[in-house]
Amino acid sequence: MSTETPTAALSAVGVSIWLDDLSRERINSGGLQKLIAERNVVGVTTNPTIFATALAKGEAYDAQVAELAAAGKTVTEAVFEITTDDVAAASDIFRPVYDASAGRDGRVSIEVEPGLAHDAAGTIQQAQELWAKVDRPNAMIKIPATIEGLEAITATIGAGISVNVTLIFSLSRHREVINAYLTGLEQARAAGHDISTIHSVASFFVSRVDTEIDKRLEAIGTGEAVALKSKAGVANARLAYQVFEQSFATERAASLLAAGANKQRPLWASTGVKDPNLPDTLYVTEPAAADTVNTMPEKTLDATFDHAEIAADAVTGNYDSANGVLDALDSLGISYDDVTQLLEREGDEKFQVS
Repeated sequence: MSTETPTAALSAVGVSIWLDDLSRERINSGGLQKLIAERNVVGVTTNPTIFATALAKGEAYDAQVAELAAAGKTVTEAVFEITTDDVAAASDIFRPVYDASAGRDGRVSIEVEPGLAHDAAGTIQQAQELWAKVDRPNAMIKIPATIEGLEAITATIGAGISVNVTLIFSLSRHREVINAYLTGLEQARAAGHDISTIHSVASFFVSRVDTEIDKRLEAIGTGEAVALKSKAGVANARLAYQVFEQSFATERAASLLAAGANKQRPLWASTGVKDPNLPDTLYVTEPAAADTVNTMPEKTLDATFDHAEIAADAVTGNYDSANGVLDALDSLGISYDDVTQLLEREGDEKFQVS
């Protein structure tokens, strides 16, 4: 009987496990090092909500908050200082992972201000400010996949900065994100940057697709509808992986890869299971495939480590069945485009108030 842990098995498939959480307490306590050593965690994602939660708990930030207040810093300036300090400290902890993986992992993501989601120039400027302030090669700047965000992604990649593209729900937007990345790499190469040092992930939100579609299936209420519950999110992720494979098999991508570029890996986000009737590792095991990242809240990471059953590849042989799920939804009157456009709008709104 194998003694390999499920998280080790997942890593062996080619899935990079990132933790969707960060706090100074976690940094100072040695908790991150423990997750690296024991649970195969090789990166961290953050967002304003995560930092707000961290700031509200415990006393780890009290001294710095007092210092910043005494120095006359505004709330925005103080948050910038605190979050970039945490990301720099976490980046140092993950630096050995970064070095061992040639920059593929060991990444710590920090998000641009949500209010800049529709301001390309503002996003570009803040991405550069965050990159300079954190000043770690393994940092990654999170930029939302809004229309304006696409322009900012290209410019930021073109400046040699690694980017985590977030808030992706649809296959069409995923294609646009990949195009923005490739265009950025072309600009970076033309500007003389070493494109082998530039990395990117495309963060596809999984569970939110099921949450919205399952509501519509329940309203229909037929046996056929009920049988489709909790299948759309994984189907969508699997088809996103197919888009990834196709996009990086083109002549355009091949030219960049030959020059040392890295593929923009799909990252599965929103992987916590909200329905208690579902397996709590559903969004870990079902979209597992090589060259992907899964960023997990700690509860999902714990469940994965404890009892996830990992297959060698749960994706590449399932494109037909994934398309079948979307076709079946369409036959019931549930429009994929309508759902993903709604989720994009809601995601944008939630992002801006976070």
